[in-house]
Amino acid sequence: MGITTSSARRRRAVPAVAGAVLALLATMATPAFAATDGSAGRSAVDSEPAHGATGIPLGISRLAQGPGRDVAITIDDGPDPRWTPQVLKVLRQNHVKATFCMIGTRAQKYPDLVRAIAADGHQLCDHTVDHDVTMDHKPVAYQRQQILDGKAMIEKAVPGVAVNYYRAPGGAFTPDSRAIAAASGMRPLGWSVDPRDWSRPGLPAIVAAVEGKVPRQPTVLFHDGGGDRSETVAALKEYLPWLAAQGYAFTFPARTAP
Repeated sequence: MGITTSSARRRRAVPAVAGAVLALLATMATPAFAATDGSAGRSAVDSEPAHGATGIPLGISRLAQGPGRDVAITIDDGPDPRWTPQVLKVLRQNHVKATFCMIGTRAQKYPDLVRAIAADGHQLCDHTVDHDVTMDHKPVAYQRQQILDGKAMIEKAVPGVAVNYYRAPGGAFTPDSRAIAAASGMRPLGWSVDPRDWSRPGLPAIVAAVEGKVPRQPTVLFHDGGGDRSETVAALKEYLPWLAAQGYAFTFPARTAP
């Protein structure tokens, strides 16, 4: 009789212990990709292969699309009447297509530059209405307005041309902002290489940052707006031929794959 009672107790304890272990493992789960775009730690949803109603993943894209040695060049904070034409010229000379993340008010102010970018075959990305880097602390209604109005401003400059990506200012993504973007057909877009060219650290520092450690299928961040971008232009002149010499193919950021 004693043996029967002891066995029953052990059987009852096993499910309880297993449940506790599974709960502990769940709390220890961490994202598989270490972000460099300011979004690390904001939400565990980034590591999930969730898709919105449009089929666009809710996770932040940080890889170039393609099967292997591919790189995606992204250009932020324009368009700018001085620097965007120079960036376009360098891209054209190196046969590179990039993704331009444009601020809505600047697209509205310089629609001819938006059309020039689209005419050269580059992808368009919504970088919100006016680049509020604190928008991840703002109400959802404000985030929606910044995202959707920014997209509309870009689309107005180039009717019929798709805006396929959304990049939060400073990487200030939230689960809500990613869902809003995906529902509008835009993949949330981060980056995996940031040479901090916006801070004007000098040409050697920019080049060293982008050539020093190139991850698999990188998405590289540059800027054509927000200040003096002469160092960026000079860096692109060196970096793009270097990438080609390393055997990289230029493509766009992953849009529909996790």
